[in-house]
Amino acid sequence: MRLNDALKWGLLVWMAVVIWAAFQWAPSAVGFQGESARIVFFHVPTAWVATLAFLVSCVASILYLWRRDPMNDVRAASSAALGLLFALLATVTGSIFARIMWGSYWNWDPRETSITFLLLIYAAYFALRAAVADPERRATLAAVYAILAFVTVPFLVFVVPRIWWSLHPDTIINKQGTIKMDSRMFQVLMGSLIGFTGLFVWLYTIECRIERIRQRRQQELL
Repeated sequence: MRLNDALKWGLLVWMAVVIWAAFQWAPSAVGFQGESARIVFFHVPTAWVATLAFLVSCVASILYLWRRDPMNDVRAASSAALGLLFALLATVTGSIFARIMWGSYWNWDPRETSITFLLLIYAAYFALRAAVADPERRATLAAVYAILAFVTVPFLVFVVPRIWWSLHPDTIINKQGTIKMDSRMFQVLMGSLIGFTGLFVWLYTIECRIERIRQRRQQELL
């Protein structure tokens, strides 16, 4: 068995164990309706991966402007696409939690509002790429935009949601900076974070290949 195949099967087994542990091994959280707290095992990792993907896109964009290597443009676009996907998954899982806890899928909570802006910012990134035909000009403009877009990420993800009162619970770290989560829940969450990060890396390599093929075909048509 090749190393890549072994890693894929390892990731598959890891994620299967995480999903099993999320619903069967981790205890129910106190203060939450029903089993709603189990969503944290998927909501937090998807939000983390989205942030990581946008960071990778920013770094790849900086490298493109520095070295002008078209492959860095491919990496930036691929990572931004996955970031947008995982940000959407974080929004969906968060909305399911909101429906269970607060009776509505959407409450314009500060976190919900900030992630909406984040989705719009990175959707505009792909609108920009689609609007520019010249590959080199498209890559340059997209790189500049991706760098500027990432400047907003720390504020929208970490700062803005904490400026105003929020319905969103701080289930992991409280204001005193201590871990409030049950130890088994925390272990499952850490395992899920590792698994989703591995999933991102795997999807990222696939997306880079697809994007590279897509750009080659576009150049051939030109």
